[in-house]
Amino acid sequence: MPDATQQVPDVKKCRGARVMTNTSSAGRCGILRSGVAPRRRSFMPCLMCRARAVDRPVVTEGDWSGRRARHHPSSASGGTSQAIPNSAEETNLNAYAMSDRATVVTPSRTAAVIPAAGRGVRLGPGAPKALRALNGTPMLVHAVRAMAASRAVSLVVVVAPPDGAAEVRNLLDAHPLGGHTPAEVLVVPGGTTRQESVRLGLAALPADVDVVLVHDAARPLVPVDTVDTVIATVRGGAPAVVPALPLADTVKQVEPRTGAAGEGGPERVTGTPERALLRAVQTPQGFDRRTLDAAHEKFAGAEGEGATDDAGMVERLGEPVVLVPGHEEAFKVTRPLDLVLAEAVLARRRATDGF
Repeated sequence: MPDATQQVPDVKKCRGARVMTNTSSAGRCGILRSGVAPRRRSFMPCLMCRARAVDRPVVTEGDWSGRRARHHPSSASGGTSQAIPNSAEETNLNAYAMSDRATVVTPSRTAAVIPAAGRGVRLGPGAPKALRALNGTPMLVHAVRAMAASRAVSLVVVVAPPDGAAEVRNLLDAHPLGGHTPAEVLVVPGGTTRQESVRLGLAALPADVDVVLVHDAARPLVPVDTVDTVIATVRGGAPAVVPALPLADTVKQVEPRTGAAGEGGPERVTGTPERALLRAVQTPQGFDRRTLDAAHEKFAGAEGEGATDDAGMVERLGEPVVLVPGHEEAFKVTRPLDLVLAEAVLARRRATDGF
């Protein structure tokens, strides 16, 4: 390849055609518009000619007429001249350009992992929380549809209760995703803890997945714009991305209740954090796959808050975590009142968006 400091040709009119003459201006595309061939070798960064944004030889024997036919069909039959390589060096450069255009780039993929093995005791007795009905459809189905609504997501892995994978598979088959070309949905049995279930979901991902979303099945109404923002931020270089909202209420730090105090007893306040520095986090949380794999490998079996929050595990790994704006409809359905609120959101969507 020529040195990057070499002068780049400019475009000037000559005999009714665009030919290249050596000047010091920035490189421009010299698409041939007639049968007149370029008089000297040219190096053209050209999107139309499918070359990348670097100076690259694009002169090939007989190739000028082909480019003219592709980009200017009306002139394809006008001339018969062809560009003939001036030297063996030029012939070798032409072969390099042709082989480079034939390079196959393997596309990367984004997958979502939805742990759905929790029992949801705060919602009361009955089916697991993810299988509770919301507007007649299980919450899990709403959550899967929310992930699949993003065109960037090509695979959704649902981690079912250890003994309930077949039931979850049947439930999802009974509620097709709809919309655009649906993402593939895979169901795998989970573990006894959320962390173990996420790890089992990660293990089921194909090798070409490089961005992973981890989403709570109990957040069934997250808008697709939030999903897309998380994915775009990870692809922009952030190893871990979390949607979050500012807090509306003042937060107090307290001593944990122990012994006879029990639930509902008084708690002693130990501090009042500055609210402006706090955020309420949501899901989906997005990760570079290698970073999340490393966090789960290092902290397998860990206890504490970081074990129930994947971004917290990445923090403990020492990697940066960034926040992006969340959405008020991405709330978590935890208590019976949350079900009422979720039903109201769905009713509003049906009325305004035809959801």
